[in-house]
Amino acid sequence: MIPAEEIMNNKYNEIYDEELRGLERRRARDPALTVDMLQETLKALYNIEDNNWEGRGSLQDQVISAEIAAYETFIHNWKKETSDKPSTVK
Repeated sequence: MIPAEEIMNNKYNEIYDEELRGLERRRARDPALTVDMLQETLKALYNIEDNNWEGRGSLQDQVISAEIAAYETFIHNWKKETSDKPSTVK
């Protein structure tokens, strides 16, 4: 039998990886996508995380935490990529 903690960690990693891949595909396919748009989605995820009035359970908490972490990572990396690019204006 697999310990519950291992199941939770596996689920977190699975969701995190899936979310990052989805964000990468979305960015590649949607030229209108902006960091600001993703930050709005991240704010909504924070609200979902905070509004646990139904008692969603520990597994769903892991899912939301993984989604938030993926968005935070993706936004951070996108901003870093943008700030690392040399300016073309002389």
